Amino acid sequence: MHTLICGSLAYDIIMVFNDQFKKHILPEQIHILNVSFLVPEMRREFGGCAGNIAYNLKLLEGNPLIMATVGDDFGPYTSRLEKLGLSQQYIRHVPDSFTGQAFITTDLDDNQITAFHPGAMSFSEQNHVFDAKDVTLGIVSPDGRAGMLQHAQEFHAAGIPFVFDPGQGMPMFSSDELLNFVKQADYVTVNDYEAKLLQEKTGKKIEELSKLTQAFIITLGAQGSLIYADGKEVRIPTPMAETLLDPTGCGDAYRAGLLHGIQQGWDWDTTGRLASLLGSLKIASRGGQNHNPTRDELSTLFHKYFGYSISL
Repeated sequence: MHTLICGSLAYDIIMVFNDQFKKHILPEQIHILNVSFLVPEMRREFGGCAGNIAYNLKLLEGNPLIMATVGDDFGPYTSRLEKLGLSQQYIRHVPDSFTGQAFITTDLDDNQITAFHPGAMSFSEQNHVFDAKDVTLGIVSPDGRAGMLQHAQEFHAAGIPFVFDPGQGMPMFSSDELLNFVKQADYVTVNDYEAKLLQEKTGKKIEELSKLTQAFIITLGAQGSLIYADGKEVRIPTPMAETLLDPTGCGDAYRAGLLHGIQQGWDWDTTGRLASLLGSLKIASRGGQNHNPTRDELSTLFHKYFGYSISL
């Protein structure tokens, strides 16, 4: 059973400014802003929603297929995917473009200034869901606007159940387009802020939106998550993380848990708990793909935190 993950592959360039932005940005001079920050600490992480979700599914020994568009600078990421044993069959190279990249500068107060270059993501519509074989589940996560619209339509037309995960891409779409996404999808997942934005943009409450799909999932950070399904509200707790180091990619880890549980045919209580566990483990490491628990360790931790055993 393959899970097709439509979304971004990107580099996260993370730089640390060893001071506070507020000492160097004068509010009364913001209209002529011209500042430079010395960042002696810098690292490059492998990221993008599709890459992060696939990484976590691989930890669960699932069968993820990444569908994404990348640029001329994708070589280091190619080597990483090969080492991880992740298929690159549906990763399309777009000549004369860069792979998507986020440039993130963080100060000592954990404030961030981010610039994102989509690069090859802008050509994501060049990929087609119907090109992928033996797919039984999919997800449409943040990507190029045209690609997201197209992939959702193609999943729906092919009768392949899929998760709609708008993420930070939500502002790209109109009310009608967002409603159509929800109606086409079998499952919708958003965080609490995105849930508020979706309600505001569509003019519909969560109770109404949840009736348009099989399950509507809202993540609430340390407060766990809510799953609206089968006319019920399922509240999912989250384990206490050992270290609160970096939230980057926690939502993607959670979504991988959802996809795995759906593929296994689990109930929503168990599916949500596995998703929550993966998100909690991720936050204790930097970057979206540096945590590395084994399946046995995940099973042990699941029993420790939730009091019953599962077969991953």
